Amino acid sequence: MGFARTCSVALIGVEGVVVEVQADLEPGVAAFTLVGLPDKSLTESRDRVRAAVVNSGAEWPQKKLTVGLSPASVPKSGSGFDLAVAAAVLGAAERIDPRAIADLVLIGELGLDGRVRPVRGILPAVLAAADAGYRQVVVPEQTAGEAALVPGVSVLGVRSLRQLIAVLTDEPVPEEEPTEAGRPDAMLAGLLIPGAGLGTGLATEPTDPAEGPELADVAGQHRARRALEIAAAGSHHLLLSGPPGAGKTMLAERLPGILPPLTRHESLEVTAVHSVAGILPPGEPLVRRAPYCAPHHSATMQSLVGGGNGLPRPGAVSLAHRGILFLDEAPEFSGKALDALRQPLESGHVVIARAAGVVRLPARFLLALAANPCPCGRHTLLGSGCECPASLVRRYQARLSGPLLDRVDLRVEVEPVTRADLLGQGSRGETTAAVAARVQEARTRAAARLADTPWHVNSEIPGHELRTRYLAAPGALALAERDIERGLLTARGLDRVLRVAWTVADLAGHDRPDSQDIALALEMRTGITRGVPVGAGGLA
Repeated sequence: MGFARTCSVALIGVEGVVVEVQADLEPGVAAFTLVGLPDKSLTESRDRVRAAVVNSGAEWPQKKLTVGLSPASVPKSGSGFDLAVAAAVLGAAERIDPRAIADLVLIGELGLDGRVRPVRGILPAVLAAADAGYRQVVVPEQTAGEAALVPGVSVLGVRSLRQLIAVLTDEPVPEEEPTEAGRPDAMLAGLLIPGAGLGTGLATEPTDPAEGPELADVAGQHRARRALEIAAAGSHHLLLSGPPGAGKTMLAERLPGILPPLTRHESLEVTAVHSVAGILPPGEPLVRRAPYCAPHHSATMQSLVGGGNGLPRPGAVSLAHRGILFLDEAPEFSGKALDALRQPLESGHVVIARAAGVVRLPARFLLALAANPCPCGRHTLLGSGCECPASLVRRYQARLSGPLLDRVDLRVEVEPVTRADLLGQGSRGETTAAVAARVQEARTRAAARLADTPWHVNSEIPGHELRTRYLAAPGALALAERDIERGLLTARGLDRVLRVAWTVADLAGHDRPDSQDIALALEMRTGITRGVPVGAGGLA
């Protein structure tokens, strides 16, 4: 009797579980049985593995073969187990030493000719293997750079099963013919899901923010520009409301350019989600810029928070993790889809329960909303001829529910652009680089203050800590206390005002928020003018 075992990884959402792949050969009628709760694509690996082994020059064992995937209670899907199954079978047949593969983690799909094809989710799979104590992994050559992002793990990238057999048996490694220059590489087809990355901005967003949309091209809109800067500095949620053509979408598209680059830890989180979702561009194993996701208003609740057949897949809130989720024409989204955002806005993750299992996906994003005042968009314009009945306007504005708006820190009315600003007669706003540098300085101040805490930006600080540990200047909360007494501010609203005030203080270089910082935070939330001056750029 021949027996061998090796390891692979099963992905559940963006978390991995190390799976032991066991192969057992017994005398009897030649048969291939695969057990361990495999799905359809994994069951088909029997034919792929058999053809790949034979076409790689190895002999297929003519015995009763049983391959088990343990633990059997964990659902397993995808074709990434092919390489591990083939290695276990060859180990049981004594073509390779079973001891050489016992502590290996192998991930990859096999073609019928023995080539190793890349699969999605390599980074979270290797992270799970490293957490489980494994230090050697074998992956397709095209994804070796992605696997190498995990520290402390030795990565071997192979192009074919023949190369893997040669490495494990100390034989000369055969050279595989590379793809001819100018011809498409069919091996990369498994990495990208057609259409999965639409709206994320990854395919078109430049790696250098200087090449993106320029903030100085926005005419006027000094108050909205200030709100954009505050939102980027403290990762605060933002609502831009105003008539069509005022520049709401134009402003939101320039928000990614002023966000700081992702830290190493954040980059790994974002890359893991995008790898599982199938939107990680080939040749760029690490996402360094904050993602920008802008789904159409016809998006369903499942496409926003995650879903799909079987185990749920990441939705827009997870694709925008550590970046921006922009909902243009927000009132046109379904009420169910919008209210589904309330839980991830508070917790920074989304838990999706389906019949196939429960998945926890990261979802800490900056929400930017753009909305018109009424269906025709001319309700707030004097002499514009808006004919929408008052009841229709109320119903339209009520599509953004109170609980959702209570979680939005900054609410800004975007006024129509004046003739002087549009024709270049007004003062030109600051450039993206200048605002981004100020945002980076504010983030640095906040990071120094929060160095010994689990939080990184002001929007993550709990309300209890804001009221007991990070106190504002004496007497600075007088306006906020008055708004609470008048019912203009809720308890959650006060916490969010304090968070915004700390961000304003960081941008202004203050040690802690003063009365002017609190007044600006209140004005940005309630829309009631507090007499705070608005400059052409920067914070006064």
